[in-house]
Amino acid sequence: MSAPLVTKAVLISLLWTPWLAAQSANPPTSTTTCNLDDGRQVYVRYNPVPTNKEKISNGKPMTPGGVPMTLFTEAELTLGTSTIPIGAYSVYPIPARDHWTLVVNKNVTPGSTYDQKQDIARAPMETAQVAQPSDELEVAFAHVGPRCTLRVYIGKVASFADFTAK
Repeated sequence: MSAPLVTKAVLISLLWTPWLAAQSANPPTSTTTCNLDDGRQVYVRYNPVPTNKEKISNGKPMTPGGVPMTLFTEAELTLGTSTIPIGAYSVYPIPARDHWTLVVNKNVTPGSTYDQKQDIARAPMETAQVAQPSDELEVAFAHVGPRCTLRVYIGKVASFADFTAK
């Protein structure tokens, strides 16, 4: 009676091990949402990495935890002078000493590297210093009318860019 029980336990553990390993390999993600007045949504998924473990290099696209942020939009948007169609996109904040740039890129293939040729929008971000540094990357939206302002906080830096729904 105990041999079949042991066999079942071993079989179950063998079946669950790959799934559990895959779950622990994926970093936790967070999502921030902007609800437009007409019910459509714009949201960003990102890895809320600890600020002391994330290296920020001026002029290099930021990929929290080695993965770009992902923008999902149910509305056509503008960022700067560019139009962003409905769909999913990679988002790259690019830090610099006195200003940041926000890039929206059409390549959402997992594991791919940033390719500037796939950019569909690029806009300067307002950047400010905050008094209280954040312990981990925080991304949020502020919503006013047709505008969703993406806010990125990491350490003592706060950067903002406006998406406007069409």
